[in-house]
Amino acid sequence: MSSAKTTITIDELAPQKFDAIIDTRSPAEFADDHIPGAVNCPVLSDDERAEVGTIYKQVSPFEARKLGATLTARNIARAIETHFMDKPKNWHPLIYCWRGGQRSGAMQIVMREIGWNAMKLDGGYKAYRTQVLQKLDTLPGAFKYVVIAGPTGSGKTRVLHALKDAEAQVLDLEALAGHKGSVLGQHPDEGQTSRKSFDTALIARLSSFDVTRPVYIESESKRIGIIHLPDELVRAMRAARCVVVQPTLAARVDYLVRDYDYFCADPRALMHRLSLLKELQGKETIDRWHGYVTAAQWGILVHELLTRHYDPLYTRSIAKDYPGLKDAMHLTTYTLNDVAFKRMAQDIITRFEYQDLPSGPIHS
Repeated sequence: MSSAKTTITIDELAPQKFDAIIDTRSPAEFADDHIPGAVNCPVLSDDERAEVGTIYKQVSPFEARKLGATLTARNIARAIETHFMDKPKNWHPLIYCWRGGQRSGAMQIVMREIGWNAMKLDGGYKAYRTQVLQKLDTLPGAFKYVVIAGPTGSGKTRVLHALKDAEAQVLDLEALAGHKGSVLGQHPDEGQTSRKSFDTALIARLSSFDVTRPVYIESESKRIGIIHLPDELVRAMRAARCVVVQPTLAARVDYLVRDYDYFCADPRALMHRLSLLKELQGKETIDRWHGYVTAAQWGILVHELLTRHYDPLYTRSIAKDYPGLKDAMHLTTYTLNDVAFKRMAQDIITRFEYQDLPSGPIHS
């Protein structure tokens, strides 16, 4: 196939212009992070890539290239046969690998020989990652944030969900990070998002927002699980206006027992997580909490976790991290259910998007 242009630069990347974005890296590389919307068609599997690399270092580059070519040809043929045989002649894919070199180049050659206008990303994923890191230094600071604060168990994340349902602009950092932000924050059956995937998802989300409207975000520390938030985002959050959700303690206990029901179903995993607090709380307290777990006394356990651990931590850190709290809008509520979350979301939108009401408590 003849075409004057066969590659594009990262600055020219517009995913909507392509019928598919094909990532030819290994499955492990793809799982760590990839361009949004890409599909993985590895020209070398994880084991094959490791094998070729070993031969390259221990035997010779020539022997490694022979093996690599054999494996690559086989895998490209399988990918075309399995995934692309039904594509029409005017199908227009974009292909990339780590640096836009041999792996994506090999697949591009085959596809262009078939007759498809296959383009290659110059610089590959490495160029994309560099662009993401550059945007992390500037893009988070382009928005005006409204921070949803409140003690553990106040339903801040559910307030964000209600705001999103009302078509407000919401940045749910815990969802992007795959973690709820505490020692019990990671679901026992799920791994946390990688740092690179978090960065990619964050930039994609911010890029979809209108800079003239507020962005609602939950109060967070500088770290969510293993994820460290970008400095520019932390700075902008600390300078934001605030809303404080203030449920009763009883409402918080009831909400957390429901929200963390997966730990109630797996007492051993819960006791393991609680043991991580032994240095802070002491062996006697942890043993007592383990006893509550064994006896399925969930309400008592959560009540103590809040009053002995989470609330003191929140009180010590929140005012220092968020000076906007002194002028915050306060939402008090005696229940944490769908009706209450919807009502609070509407109050917040009214305050920050429709009129400039004075701060003060609003009862839900």
